[in-house]
Amino acid sequence: MKDILVTGGSGFIGSNIVLELQSRFPEARITVLEDFRSSCFKNLLGFKGDLLAYDCSDRAWMNWAKGKKLDIIYHMAAITDTTILDEQKMMFDNVEGFRNVLDLAVEKKAAVVYASSAATYGSIDRPIKESDAGHPNNIYGYSKWIMDQLAPSYYDKTKVVGLRFFNVFGPREYYKGHAASMIYQLALKMMEGHRPRIFKWGEQKRDHIYVKDVVTATLMAHKAKVSTVMNLGTGQATSFNEIVDALNEALGTNHKPDYFDNPYSFYQNFTQADMSHHEKMTGFRCRYTTREGILDYVRNYLLKK
Repeated sequence: MKDILVTGGSGFIGSNIVLELQSRFPEARITVLEDFRSSCFKNLLGFKGDLLAYDCSDRAWMNWAKGKKLDIIYHMAAITDTTILDEQKMMFDNVEGFRNVLDLAVEKKAAVVYASSAATYGSIDRPIKESDAGHPNNIYGYSKWIMDQLAPSYYDKTKVVGLRFFNVFGPREYYKGHAASMIYQLALKMMEGHRPRIFKWGEQKRDHIYVKDVVTATLMAHKAKVSTVMNLGTGQATSFNEIVDALNEALGTNHKPDYFDNPYSFYQNFTQADMSHHEKMTGFRCRYTTREGILDYVRNYLLKK
């Protein structure tokens, strides 16, 4: 992999991918495509490659690729804020941006690894298989579902691998603002001396995966046996009470939860990735449990700011 494009490369997950690629492949030519709507250049301090300041859904950026080689595209660019209710904007930016990437990949014979989402599943109270998708609760999840429907029409033209991210947390999520992980938001409050506020009675469970494992899996994904879409989580569901316990351990505190009523009727009370298909495709297994990821994140990043 010598010629690499990362869309959304200054975002939370994208910037972690870019800097890991640069570390692993110092001779590679890496280009970032980024419109900075929900990110910041500070996530890319230390990056030595090229940067295109474009919206991925605007085909004008594709002129950059004329005459250039391209081996692989990591497509992380998207509107990820689930509070955005403008359905046309969400669909156009996410789906048409992906279509542009796929068209370019076919032209350049480049592999594509793209970010899908567990939001494609909606509310399921058991371990989730890839075949369970298609029942999203919001327009964001629906846009990712349509991306997953678009991808197979390119399978016979180039390698295309989708990753349905579950709840990702870790370094460089600061610029996501209110869309940053609950782990990050709870940690900040507890670091300020406040009790962590969580929905009654903290028993809701999510599959929270550390971004370091997400980066590893993403960089392995193009080695999947076939074009496909795969879950990316730990394979375990962790309750918010357990998250508070891990944060207290990491911070050396003893904050008790401040429980309050959940006002959201569409809230996912349970998510857990079935990782069997992913393991079969690439052999990937998480290095960090959710608790271990929280300890590393807090002790080696948040407390050292």
